[in-house]
Formats: sequence, C-alpha cells, structure tokens
Amino acid sequence: MSRTKTLTKVLDIREREKDAAQKAYNQAMQHFEDVATKLYQTLKKKEDAEESYDQYLKDMVQIDRLMDQMAYIESLNRQIVLLQHQVNQARTQMELKQQSLTHAHIEVKKFEKLIETRKQEQQQTELKQEQMFMDDMSVQQFLSQKQGGQYGKEIG
Repeated sequence: MSRTKTLTKVLDIREREKDAAQKAYNQAMQHFEDVATKLYQTLKKKEDAEESYDQYLKDMVQIDRLMDQMAYIESLNRQIVLLQHQVNQARTQMELKQQSLTHAHIEVKKFEKLIETRKQEQQQTELKQEQMFMDDMSVQQFLSQKQGGQYGKEIG
C-alpha cells in the first residue's frame, strides 16, 4: 500500500506541473492571439492607407498630403515587420509551451497507469493470500474431520 501512496504523491506533483504547463500554454496562446490581432489590424490600416493614397493620386491632391500618406504607409510597414517578428516569437513560445504541456500530460498518464497496475497487483496478491488461507482452512478442517473420524472408530 505504501508503494501506491508514494506514487500517488508523485502523481499529485505531476498533476500540479501539468496544471502549471496548461496555464503557461493558455497564456502563450493568448499572447499569440493578441500579437496576431495587432498584426491583422495594422495590415488592415496599411490596406486602408494605400487605398487612400491611390485615391489621392487620382484626385490630384497636394504633394504634402501624398508625402504624409506615404510616410504613414512606411511607418505601418515598419510596424508590420516588427509585429511579424513578434508573432513568430509568440508562435514559437506557444509551440514550446504546448510541447511542455504534452510532456506533462504524458507523465501524469504514466503515473496513473503505474498506480493502477500496482493496485491491481496488490489486489491479485491479496486475493491469492485469501485463497491460500481458505485452502489452509479447508485442509485443517479436512484433517480434523479425518482425525476425528479415525478416533471415533478406534474407540468404538
């Protein structure tokens, strides 16, 4: 029984590690989603700015206005490059956290299976001991009946 108690304690530790890994993965996934959303919004702003720039070209707007719009588009391009880098980093972190979570989950399952196996072995041992006890009792009972029967014949 003490063997399964020790394993149960280790299982509790592994489950806490798995829970921590799950939390870290969820945070990494949320961070990835946040950065990816910022990237999408920035790409959308750039698309809108390029449409405005094209419209300015058609409408013969002042050159200052065109230059401002072009500078804005360049600024968005720099933000996009930075955000793409951040998205890639966030994706990598999320994947690492997912691997960690998968490993922790596997460890928990290993210990659950080990505990189950040990409990089954223990039940089998107890059943075997009980069977041996019952066999011993039967033999004792048989021998006492046999001796009692012989003793009765000798007297009579």
